[in-house]
Amino acid sequence: MSGTAAADRTFGFGPGLVVQEYYVDDDADSAIRDQIEEATGHALVDENYGDVVDGAVIWWRADDAEAEDLTDLLVDAAANLDNGGLVWVLTPKPGRPGHVRPTEIEEAAKTAGLHTTSAISAGATWSGIRLTARGRT
Repeated sequence: MSGTAAADRTFGFGPGLVVQEYYVDDDADSAIRDQIEEATGHALVDENYGDVVDGAVIWWRADDAEAEDLTDLLVDAAANLDNGGLVWVLTPKPGRPGHVRPTEIEEAAKTAGLHTTSAISAGATWSGIRLTARGRT
């Protein structure tokens, strides 16, 4: 399966979509980033992007900040979404430094007005939780 098909199937991002990325660091999985860029045909945009986006990827680690900060970040990410796009929170897998329990992400998402829909193994060292927002009316 090509990277485009894998990213589309796994992350739900397709051609022409703009995906914003938060908290990317040296430990972010470049293969995941490449798959998303190949699937969308666009480079990932950073947190300073000044327009609406179709989706977001948040690389979140336990030592990045407090749970309340994740809630605030999810509110900010959701505010940038056009018509109920997807948000993925990627965290190191269990047993790895920086792992965040899924319940912490689910609680932050609920407080931010997002809905948890699924979880995946996103590469060798990262897990992902998919969140959705209501579309704008």
